[in-house]
Amino acid sequence: MAFEGLASRLQNVFGKLRGKGKLSEEDVNEALREVRLALLEADVNFKVVKDFVAKVKTQAIGQEVMKSFTPGMVVIDIVNKELTALMGGTQSKLARSNRPPTIIMMVGLQGAGKTTTSGKLAKLLQKQNHRPLMVAADIYRPAAIKQLQVLGEQLNVPVFTMGDKVSPVEIAKAGVQHAKDNGSDYVIIDTAGRLHIDESLMDELKNIRADIEPDEILLVVDSMTGQDAVNVAESFHKQLELTGVVLTKLDGDTRGGAALSVKAVTGCPIKFAATGEKLDGLEPFFPDRMASRILGMGDMLSLIEKAQSGIDADKAKEMERKMRNNEFTFEDFLEQMEQVKKLGPLDQILEMLPGANKIKGMKDMKVDDKQMGKVEAIVKSMTTEEKRKPELLNANRRKRIALGSGNSIQEVNRFIKQFEDMRKMMKQFSGMMGNKGGKNNLKKLGKGMKFPF
Repeated sequence: MAFEGLASRLQNVFGKLRGKGKLSEEDVNEALREVRLALLEADVNFKVVKDFVAKVKTQAIGQEVMKSFTPGMVVIDIVNKELTALMGGTQSKLARSNRPPTIIMMVGLQGAGKTTTSGKLAKLLQKQNHRPLMVAADIYRPAAIKQLQVLGEQLNVPVFTMGDKVSPVEIAKAGVQHAKDNGSDYVIIDTAGRLHIDESLMDELKNIRADIEPDEILLVVDSMTGQDAVNVAESFHKQLELTGVVLTKLDGDTRGGAALSVKAVTGCPIKFAATGEKLDGLEPFFPDRMASRILGMGDMLSLIEKAQSGIDADKAKEMERKMRNNEFTFEDFLEQMEQVKKLGPLDQILEMLPGANKIKGMKDMKVDDKQMGKVEAIVKSMTTEEKRKPELLNANRRKRIALGSGNSIQEVNRFIKQFEDMRKMMKQFSGMMGNKGGKNNLKKLGKGMKFPF
């Protein structure tokens, strides 16, 4: 998670406040000193940190807070609201033109991920029943046009190109006309980047903007570059009047300062957050949900939305019944693996659970794609009867499965043992969810939790 270090520091600070029945002004000052240090270490802009701490302090030392029955919780609520405001307050939606097509111009430095993000945005628009067209206007980077065409083929999205001998301005104009002629309602123009901001880059982008009058100019920035990402955003905004920012690599080992600084410094809203290499790794940016995750409160709304879009409700009910009655088979397991893949990386899903980062064993849980492939091969090497009745798997059958799946007998044995353990845990978990003490039950479950992939 982008904010792992910051989240951990802030949660420790507020953990101390929570336990206090009364708060003095010194308690608040001490907590805010820690908050200030945590934000600066996360590479948040110095002026942004100074203003943020001042706003929180003004509210936190008021009489209403000091006299509250739960002053610690009130201070946390103030920080949550200010963090949300810092990142933009509310979700900033993508523009939609009254006269289609809506034109989106993607800009940014080379290496920020513009082309991949253009593909991800096209996929997101497809899911919303739009008809996007991608336009290859980067004529300088070797294979940039080919990369966009490959993405278009994977997504079944048309890509407009005129090769690398025509000016980007002409390509952009012709691409918009092509969209109008062929019924596309969104045009995504993938422009060229440079290794650094230069006059010729900006002049070219200004000329494209003047000719096509885009509805959106989205800056794609690599969140792992920290404060540099904010400086880049500021420079582009002065020249092009950006309408929004897309932060890429938010799942990387980054301190997260860009997400907390970019809106305050440039005034530009963060419209999307991109994670991973997969084409469905782009999500609308919700400031309130991100603030909640940073403070360890989870992000249940995003988790519910993912589940609703990726999971069949009837199948989920049937699966829950099987878990409860210990009837979960290898066939069910394969089906569940497919559902997990649809939701996204498991470690990212776990981040959305309130307090999951504090449950032992959850924090370091990763799903290895190669291991998932091995497990799939093991299950597919079983007969239908073996899949439905795990108890049939004696030594001879296991040996045959190992040969058929290209795994060692030890790997097959380990997987079957983990599957049995998981079956027992799922039965336990199914029973726990309806009982009181759910948080303690979740902690108990997390201690020994190990997935077979």
